[in-house]
Amino acid sequence: MPAFGFAILPRQSGVSDDLIQQYRDFAVANISDVMSRTTGTTALRPFHATRRILGRAFTVRTRPGDNLMVHKALDSAEPGDVLVVDAGGETRNAIIGEIMVAWGARRGLGGIVIDGAIRDTDTIGAGDFPVYARAIAHRGPYKDGPGELNVPVSIDGMVVLPGDLIVGDADGLLAIRADEAAPIAEKVRALAASEAQILAQIEAGTLDRGWVDATLKAKGV
Repeated sequence: MPAFGFAILPRQSGVSDDLIQQYRDFAVANISDVMSRTTGTTALRPFHATRRILGRAFTVRTRPGDNLMVHKALDSAEPGDVLVVDAGGETRNAIIGEIMVAWGARRGLGGIVIDGAIRDTDTIGAGDFPVYARAIAHRGPYKDGPGELNVPVSIDGMVVLPGDLIVGDADGLLAIRADEAAPIAEKVRALAASEAQILAQIEAGTLDRGWVDATLKAKGV
């Protein structure tokens, strides 16, 4: 029987491939707006060149500073999956570096999200394989465990369930439940169309800014 704190649960299929593709060009800020601006990360940032990430969450909970179960996740996840690693926000030991990123890319994963630290950032920054993390640390990880795969995790306060849609750009990351992805996508498309119209009015010099003074007047200003 494994020691307490180890668990490997079945991978969850979660959001469909078709819905994932619908989010390919969505701005995280727009998604956040239609999700009432109540979720998402603010402390994690992208370290790779393209600043985008998109895929199905393969979740990992690991002891802070330890990456044994992250190695197991790299071997277990399927192409397109995004490893979402709850490392407790600890930043004194890097959880991944160049070698693990190379292996994830070779296996066709969709990226890696670490609520913790990474290293070899020059190499990672020169590549396109998506990596988000909280910080940088030159000190390497331990490889003892414990840890769990395919369990609910918390990333910078954002709860991520196995199979959630993970989408990110330079503004941050969001996790979207599989049963909410379709209606959210519809609202994002409507918001993007509205913003395109506003930008066109700015370009044409016809934008009506009357709402600013109207709002102030309503507040007695």
